Amino acid sequence: MLSPAHCRCPIFRTNEGQRLDLSLAMHPARDALFSSQAIHSSKDISMKNFSKLASAFTAIGILSLHLSAPASAATSGAPAKPTVVLVHGAFAESASWNDVARDLRARSFPVVAVANPLRGVKSDADYVAALVGSIPGPVVLVGHSYGGLVISAAAVGKPNVQGLVFVAAFAPEVGESAADLSGKFPGSTLGSALAAPVLLPEGAKDLYIQQEKFSKQFAEDVPPALARLMAVSQRPITEGALGEASPAAAWKNLPSWFIYGDQDKNIPAAAQAFMAERAKSMKTVVVKGASHVVMISRPKLVTRLIAEAADAVAKAQP
Repeated sequence: MLSPAHCRCPIFRTNEGQRLDLSLAMHPARDALFSSQAIHSSKDISMKNFSKLASAFTAIGILSLHLSAPASAATSGAPAKPTVVLVHGAFAESASWNDVARDLRARSFPVVAVANPLRGVKSDADYVAALVGSIPGPVVLVGHSYGGLVISAAAVGKPNVQGLVFVAAFAPEVGESAADLSGKFPGSTLGSALAAPVLLPEGAKDLYIQQEKFSKQFAEDVPPALARLMAVSQRPITEGALGEASPAAAWKNLPSWFIYGDQDKNIPAAAQAFMAERAKSMKTVVVKGASHVVMISRPKLVTRLIAEAADAVAKAQP
């Protein structure tokens, strides 16, 4: 009997999680070959039926070999796909990557969506760096918004990080903060959309966007019902994190890709264009009409750029 493993082949894969099962026990020819009489008495099996049975076994065996061969041929010599590590930013959460992660997995990329602590640039970067260090093989780091500062620092000293993708994100120079960069060009209205700070026991302050202003400020091109849920589930960031100077700028030594919306009200499009040019972006995609959460409103475009970056990284492997 064939095991399901014999039937796993890219040519025959359907949707994620589905597989072909050609074991005899599940094969539709079973009922045609084994009548109830044949099951009850082996003496009733005629030579004709026996011949059919033998032919069925032979056909299935040949099909198994046919399915297995292309799988090995397709993988031999092909570069390993990098793991894509997705890092969300302030006022978001790891679930904000759901559609992008689903699309990347459909393209057979390993994916990890990190729960970014949003406590401080260095401490958050150390957290992401520890995760990256546990991943074998090449990694592409993807950061959204404040997550761009995090990946810029987390990649330093991690030789398996081979590329960076900035999704409506900060790409800071050493010493620059999120507050510095968002104020470098006019257009950010985040300050007026923030709720009163939440004073924490240790003295730090957590920042949230006012729920009634969240959609217009953060996710104007997202369906209203979803934007309302995002407002409720938003993760706060400390005030100190937005003002903390970046300790590193990994984009100076790693190839980087950028994508952002021209209607971003958190980080002005002009600021993002400046950072992309400064980083000598391999490719910059400006999405017309997109808000700050372009990975939610335009996941296919974001996935496509990440996949391009990851494929480029894979091809560059020795």
